[in-house]
Amino acid sequence: MAQNNRRRKSLLSQLWVQLLIGMALGIVVGCLFPGRTDKLGILGTAFIKLIRMMLAPIIFGTVTVGIARMGDLKTVGRVGVKALVYFEVLSTIALIIGLVVVNVVRPGSGMNINPALLDQSQVSGYAAAAPKPGAINFLMDIIPNSAVGAFAEGKMLPIILISVLFGIALSRAGPRKQQLIDLLDVFLHAMFAMVRIVMYLAPLAAFGSMAFVIGRYGTAKLVSYGRLMACVYLTCLVFIFAVLGLVAAVSRISLWQFLKYIKDEILIVFGTCSTEAVLPQMIVKLQNLGCEKSLVDLVLPAGYTFNADGTSIYLTMAAIFIAQAMGIHLSLADQLVVLAVLLLTSKGSAGVAGAGFVTLAATLASMNDKIPVAGIVLLLGIESFVNQARAVTNLIGNGIATVAIARWEGVFDDAKAREALANPTAPSLSDVAV
Repeated sequence: MAQNNRRRKSLLSQLWVQLLIGMALGIVVGCLFPGRTDKLGILGTAFIKLIRMMLAPIIFGTVTVGIARMGDLKTVGRVGVKALVYFEVLSTIALIIGLVVVNVVRPGSGMNINPALLDQSQVSGYAAAAPKPGAINFLMDIIPNSAVGAFAEGKMLPIILISVLFGIALSRAGPRKQQLIDLLDVFLHAMFAMVRIVMYLAPLAAFGSMAFVIGRYGTAKLVSYGRLMACVYLTCLVFIFAVLGLVAAVSRISLWQFLKYIKDEILIVFGTCSTEAVLPQMIVKLQNLGCEKSLVDLVLPAGYTFNADGTSIYLTMAAIFIAQAMGIHLSLADQLVVLAVLLLTSKGSAGVAGAGFVTLAATLASMNDKIPVAGIVLLLGIESFVNQARAVTNLIGNGIATVAIARWEGVFDDAKAREALANPTAPSLSDVAV
């Protein structure tokens, strides 16, 4: 009996178990008290805000140190080009898969929505925040008005630009650069320690988020939009096990073992709908898995901005779903325009609150009014539900991307990977190599 009690306590101390309990309790409370759980949503919102307040300095520190430690700028450039090529190829595949599935299943057919009856006030904020289409506008948005402003606003693209430039400058600073690199390492240790403290709140955040979503929208919303949600979830699963599974196999790593290795992070992302919440843990786990530290520090933060596979799947499906629901016929050429625009806009709103809707609004606005921007009102009710699928897909995609690029660069330690996957005990955030 004493041994069973010890096992039970040991199991309950696992973060993934606590997260499952939190989500289950949230679903029960949401079902029992529908419409009365709005205030519980603040638990998830507060958790994400706590993580986000640390994200900008963590990304700055990891990218800067990663580049500075590589030393050779040719290596930095080579890794950066390989990462961007990989991100663009995988994002394009995700967009195409989403486009094919939504055309085959046609989840919006038969809804016969009249665009004139939609309440555009609900989406005016997203439309106003949408980036202007075009490559020039996209590039100009990367450059911040001030370095301080980029950190204050939490915009990922400008922060990464500042980090890259500072890392390159630091790598050319001569022998004295080591003092600053060591100082940044100590700073990152402190930031990771702060994240470790905040992570104790993850089960509570998962409880609040699930109770809020179920209580606010109820199960009826799931049934009415069931076809679209099923399409998104099944397509994400196909992408994970087929496309990312193939990449994992080429990289000589078991996808299933990798998923078990990051199960805590998957559950946190599923419960909070935010990949940002687990960036520090993913950095530690990928280093522990055998990926070279400086490469992880450079590739993973960049992937959070440029490699949103789950979001890419959802965006194409959402755009075509709106057209189908309104009875709007889109030719193949029209759909290819949607695809081309999404290749750009899906990278342009990273770090913006409600980035999925912002990106979708920018895409629809560029379609010469073929698809009314007000159509995204149709998706407001299920945004939180589908966000779980795309966030988890984004997380797994970025983890596999880092492994693949490390393998591509020849800086992946197979022995370390075998040991980590065989004994997937979560490394502490304090275990980051100095």
